Amino acid sequence: MGLIRLIAAPIRRLAGSRLIQLAVVVALILLLENFSGNRPLISEIADALDKAVEGTVQLVSDHLVRLRTFSKSLLTDSVMIVYVYVACLLAFTVLRFVVMRLIDVAGLTNFLWLRNTIARERGIAAYRAWLPLERIRPADCPQQVWEEQFAWPKDNKPPYPPLHRRILREVLAYVILIVLVAVLLQLFTPFPVLSWIAARF
Repeated sequence: MGLIRLIAAPIRRLAGSRLIQLAVVVALILLLENFSGNRPLISEIADALDKAVEGTVQLVSDHLVRLRTFSKSLLTDSVMIVYVYVACLLAFTVLRFVVMRLIDVAGLTNFLWLRNTIARERGIAAYRAWLPLERIRPADCPQQVWEEQFAWPKDNKPPYPPLHRRILREVLAYVILIVLVAVLLQLFTPFPVLSWIAARF
């Protein structure tokens, strides 16, 4: 397992680079455009992507701003890159979820005698994550009480809110931030964003 991590480390570092991700997305778009004629599945994906991009650009052109040649082509390229990037992100998220579940099953059933290796790796990761919490534990607070309060509660429930509540909180935070920026632009700059939005809708 350590050898696999050592080999995978540079690949993961490259995959985490935004520039490499952009290059991969552009390469995927070019592959979709150039090899869509020979294969029906790739052709259907390319057609669906074209329709989604055209619909988005048309929606922006009809309701938000008047697009001319340069801005229309720039928006078309940007929207296509964003759509392919989001699709790749979703695909890799699902793939990572499936791989993690398969590793869980391998550890649970001791497939190929991997249970000890998986448990050791996860134990090391859990210990490294727990150390910063332990460093700020007061001397008069017992470790068990500290862990039950902040790390591992007695009822075995996670010490953070459910996923839907966290998503709702993040969405509300972004909405408040966007509204605040729009109000500040309206009040303190020559860009009347709120008036422009109100006139469009």
